[in-house]
Amino acid sequence: MVLYHVFMGRVSGGVDIFLFISAFFMTLSFVRKLEGGRPLALGRYWLHTFKRLLPLATVVILATLFLVWWLYPAQDVADFRFQGVASILYFENWTLAFNAVDYYAADHSSASPFQHFWSLSVQGQVFLLWPLIFGLAWLVKRRTGRSSVPVLAACFGLVFAASLAFSVVSTATHQEFAYFDTRARLWEFALGSLVALAIPYVKLPRAVRLVLGWGGLVSMVSVGILVDVQGAFPGWIALWPLLSAAAIIVAGQSGSRLGLDRFLSWAPVVKLGDAAYALYLVHWPLLITYLVIRDRPVAGPRSGVVIVIVSVLLALLLTKLVENPLKRWKWPEAKNWRLALVIVVCMGTVLVTAGTWSAVERHRTAALEAQAELNNPGARVLEPGYEFTGDPDAPTLPASMKEQWVGLPQACDGEYKSADKKVQGFCRQTEKVENPAKVVAVVGNSHMEQYMGAVIPVAEEENWQLISVLQPGCGFGVEGQSSTCKDGNEAAMDYLRDLKPDAVLTTSTRAELMDGSAERVVSGLDALTRELTAQGTTVVGFRGNPRLDFDPTRCVAEKGRDDESCRVSADAVLAAENPAQSLDSIPGFAGIDPTPLICPQGVCALVIGNVSLWIDPHHLTWEYTRSIAPLLRDQLVAAVGTGATG
Repeated sequence: MVLYHVFMGRVSGGVDIFLFISAFFMTLSFVRKLEGGRPLALGRYWLHTFKRLLPLATVVILATLFLVWWLYPAQDVADFRFQGVASILYFENWTLAFNAVDYYAADHSSASPFQHFWSLSVQGQVFLLWPLIFGLAWLVKRRTGRSSVPVLAACFGLVFAASLAFSVVSTATHQEFAYFDTRARLWEFALGSLVALAIPYVKLPRAVRLVLGWGGLVSMVSVGILVDVQGAFPGWIALWPLLSAAAIIVAGQSGSRLGLDRFLSWAPVVKLGDAAYALYLVHWPLLITYLVIRDRPVAGPRSGVVIVIVSVLLALLLTKLVENPLKRWKWPEAKNWRLALVIVVCMGTVLVTAGTWSAVERHRTAALEAQAELNNPGARVLEPGYEFTGDPDAPTLPASMKEQWVGLPQACDGEYKSADKKVQGFCRQTEKVENPAKVVAVVGNSHMEQYMGAVIPVAEEENWQLISVLQPGCGFGVEGQSSTCKDGNEAAMDYLRDLKPDAVLTTSTRAELMDGSAERVVSGLDALTRELTAQGTTVVGFRGNPRLDFDPTRCVAEKGRDDESCRVSADAVLAAENPAQSLDSIPGFAGIDPTPLICPQGVCALVIGNVSLWIDPHHLTWEYTRSIAPLLRDQLVAAVGTGATG
């Protein structure tokens, strides 16, 4: 697994085997207790398990947090700090799952140094769940006096079938989420438990064991080479590495000097196996930190060898100095409350560290924002005659990209509520305005949503009731779009027909990545504009912003705002003329072009007035769009009020 991560930049299916084996050994342990008539002591099992796992994880998480503070780009820090907390609390898999399908998640090129904790989080959740199944078997055995094996086989068989079916369906429909979804992984644990239940009854000839052992190893190693594990798992194809591992387990002790078991019992392999947990914990943050420092997508051959060697040595050292001494530490084992204390101390140390760091950052951000009017004027520096009187060395805002998406404060309610659940799911509004001067609806996708940073301040000044119906990834049109976008826009249009707002604001054009000649009017907008204006609604079309093919925030952080490689000519990313001028002939349509505020003097800026423009390669920060409100105010008020082109 480590070699795949370091040298091939991909995953191998080793995590699936790790989950499978953990359930295998857990099941063997509990079945021995059940069949031997010993108490299960579930509470002590949970305490002992997490006391064993957490100390080493705590050391690695704290060290990784230090590396994040010291070496990682500032825009990643808040997210990775939260992932450190998620890792120690065993919900990192869900954090990654929701980030994977979150349209608004920042587009960062570097992977998380905590990403590998997703599998440990799934394992921790199953360590809480699986003993309950053994508890059920214990109750049945106590009441009937029969063996617990058939009960366990039935339970794990049901979990296997249900979870595998769910995994296949969810992998086919939402693979990015399914990859980290505990529910889609339970069958891998269930299969390990089923193999553990079956293993005492399997008797195979030596020759078969030899073939199974080596065949399983070759099959296991080849998975990552032949299959896109990251893109295809955890569907049915994950049976490949798990059945390979099952073959090795079934092969067992062959008694032959040519058997795989002879190799696996070799002292260096055993030594490395003892340090496997530590190796899994340390290799990933070392690899990702190296890639961040060197700004590379993968490690080269020489650096890869160094990373592997350092990872192995560090794992052996941590196993010897941390893991093994804590395993032998008798004091916590004497009382359950002592085991619980170790767990609380481990979790508490990470939580206090991350919480203190977060509080310091919030205080720093508040101090910066208090001086923002003077030090971070944003687009106001583009006003004729503006003179900057702030601190030229003041930090750039926003300090974090975490809260840079614009949003209205509440779901649509009362007269603005939609009967269509699809529309209501996206419908938001400002607090109800009594006797609004205008009712203004903002529709489209995230590219219109970002401009609300400029619209909201104007709406407040002009006493407009603001409503938004915004669908991520769906421009306001019904042609050439996915069925989801088309259905959503048709529903939004029905809503607008009933609402009859004074004005509708949307993006009128879509730019393509680094191809100015490809900028075009949003497909289908012409027809929707004609219908809306015919019912007396003004349509205001904001020209779409450029789309870059690199992360501008990262470019500035790594190379500085004045580096030529971070500069882009407006001609390279936008058409010479606004394509939406073709809509000017429609009475009631008004066009607004914010391009001069994004690409002043023909160069698309990354920082203006000490404010970063970009959240990611094609979305603007709330901090910056808020600063353009005064510059767009007169044009926007005129457009909404008269429909005249600004």
